[in-house]
Amino acid sequence: MPYAYSEDTLIEQTAISIFKDLKWETANVLQGERFGAAGTLGRASEADVLLRERFLRAVQLFNPGLPEAAFQAAFEILNADDASKTLADLNHEKYQILKEGIPVSYENEKGERIEGKRIRVFNFDAPAENDFLAVQQMWLEGKSKRRKRPDIVGFVNGIPLVFIELKAHHRKLRVAYETNLSDYKNTLPRLFHCNAIIILSNGIESKIGSLTSKFEHFHDWKRIREDEEGVVSLDTILRGVCDKSRLLDLFENFILFDNSVGKMVKLIARNHQFIGVNKAVEHFQNQIKRRKNGEISAEEAKRLGVFWHTQGSGKSYSMVFLCQKIQRQFGGAYTFLLVTDRVELDKQIYGTFAGVGAVTNKKARAGSGKDLKELLGTDEKYIFSLIHKFNFDGTVTERENIIVISDEAHRTQGGSLALM
Repeated sequence: MPYAYSEDTLIEQTAISIFKDLKWETANVLQGERFGAAGTLGRASEADVLLRERFLRAVQLFNPGLPEAAFQAAFEILNADDASKTLADLNHEKYQILKEGIPVSYENEKGERIEGKRIRVFNFDAPAENDFLAVQQMWLEGKSKRRKRPDIVGFVNGIPLVFIELKAHHRKLRVAYETNLSDYKNTLPRLFHCNAIIILSNGIESKIGSLTSKFEHFHDWKRIREDEEGVVSLDTILRGVCDKSRLLDLFENFILFDNSVGKMVKLIARNHQFIGVNKAVEHFQNQIKRRKNGEISAEEAKRLGVFWHTQGSGKSYSMVFLCQKIQRQFGGAYTFLLVTDRVELDKQIYGTFAGVGAVTNKKARAGSGKDLKELLGTDEKYIFSLIHKFNFDGTVTERENIIVISDEAHRTQGGSLALM
């Protein structure tokens, strides 16, 4: 049966042409898929949501010298299901091992049992070394043998990180969320075990969110660079999010899981947070480089700038994204001192860091100037303080690996993060 080019499929073809521009491999399997290791996608059946052969090729490349048993064990761990856990909890677990490496146990060539070796799944440092595949119209078998066919699934190293639901121009985007996405999650939950992002588009509106996002929390992605005029389009969101480097950066550094409200909530950075945090990290890196080259003084190197936010735009989460990216990119030796001028803000910021699991030590909140000075003498990663706790004379600390983030609220509708 010929492929019918309805308005829906024309939007789909537009999306695929963008993936081709981004140097993704593409495959349309509507007309049929050959199964088996040497088949179209390497799947054994429609029940498979992971592409085993592509996964195994990637992990063998990124983990040289390990036996085949280690890679097979990693695949089985990633592919495992647990009916006792919620989809959000499973997604959180899979995300952690995909980001940090899959812990496996195996026997080496000497017959010795190796425990706790982590298998690296992605090459975050060289995005082009990973395997990117956008698949159209792939039949999947879910609960009660029901079959579903997503518009586009984006695989990275055989793992379905990107789910895209497309509608015709005249269809409301909310329909894609309330009808289609909900049905996919109910029928094919395994497809979302490893999902990173969900994109919904009707060609006019395009939004990004997570598997736990309410429709109101799906957001626009209007810019790729800060100096661009904001445009809501399928082209902008796909190029801004699915570019190989940006997608892996988003996956590694801009996803959080918050369980502070009694259930797991997955958060994807908004467009302004992604751009702003990356500009701050780039400036931080440049300051280090310029200081080493003698281009600026030690005092100048300490001035990292100001990150402006409007009210309600997620300053606390931006702080977490910034801190965690610096730690991953430059090592974990830094201590972040988060300072504000109001008790409620101090409580809110600490609550955000605690909710996403970045901090577990309640004593990281300085109760006095003495507490603050003592905390700065430890290797605590995060310290929280009100500005008036700096109520003592003399040197606060001799350490040079402390980054101060000051949340400065303003009377206008906004605030800024001063980085020092």
